[in-house]
Amino acid sequence: MAEQLKNRTELLFLYEIENANPNGNPLDENRPRFDTEDDTIIVSDVRLKRTIRDYWHEYKGYNGENGKDIFVRETKYEGTGKDEGKTFVADGKRRATNFQENRDNILNTCIDIRVFGGVLPLKNDSITLTGPTQFQMGRSLHKTEITTEQGTGAFASSDGKGQATFRTEYKVSYALIGFNGVINEKAAQYSQMSEADKVLLKEGIWEGTKNLISRSKFGQNPVLLLVINYKSSFYIGNLRQRLKLDAEKNDLSIRGLADFKLDLSAVIAEIKANINEIESVEIRLDSRLQLTQTLSIKDGKLDLTAL
Repeated sequence: MAEQLKNRTELLFLYEIENANPNGNPLDENRPRFDTEDDTIIVSDVRLKRTIRDYWHEYKGYNGENGKDIFVRETKYEGTGKDEGKTFVADGKRRATNFQENRDNILNTCIDIRVFGGVLPLKNDSITLTGPTQFQMGRSLHKTEITTEQGTGAFASSDGKGQATFRTEYKVSYALIGFNGVINEKAAQYSQMSEADKVLLKEGIWEGTKNLISRSKFGQNPVLLLVINYKSSFYIGNLRQRLKLDAEKNDLSIRGLADFKLDLSAVIAEIKANINEIESVEIRLDSRLQLTQTLSIKDGKLDLTAL
């Protein structure tokens, strides 16, 4: 039986995106979500969860396992005539009826429900599970701006002639985006999220972002993943808000990791101040990321004795 989560975990995840659209708003011509008050990019927690789900489902883990079954994915129906769209296709979205409307069967099978929770539609009722893993809306750590690109697409018509269409794309030149996250051990008791699921969550955050190679997302790259494992239900909170960029260029001129150093000093100070509440701190860094201070890292963990 998988080991159950016992203590709280806090997550800080940073990734960069270059000349792409991190999270289009379908109600605004698919423009990147943007805060006009402070000129920062916003990315929904749903976008990050989608990235992780897709990684779980489509890619093999480091141990060679096949992709995991997930509950929330594309729905496909077939049928013709009066039955059009009524026949469920097994490789589409999983429904409760596929598991004989059995809650435990769904939780045993679908990692995304154990980790993120969800609404399980049943024939006569539904079950809502609050996910133990929750992310705050992501936000860029610096000001940026949306750029507009015009383009054309050529399609062959029936008579063999070319037919051009015009398109408008909205992108950001560069953004370093940060997410706060918390894994709530109390909610994990109900969703049955395990320590093994936590390992796959961390893998999905990093590798899923790296493997998100679509036309609108190509250019994303994971930069930092900080995982604070606590001894109890305590957590620091607002880790992203404590970060600063040390750059000689103005925000709108930043185009990559070489243009700034990341100041983690406020986060490290909080870790040091709450050291008695912390079991361990895992950290994963892009080798190109420059920090304003030197950290002692051993086997993927911060050396807490050196703080």
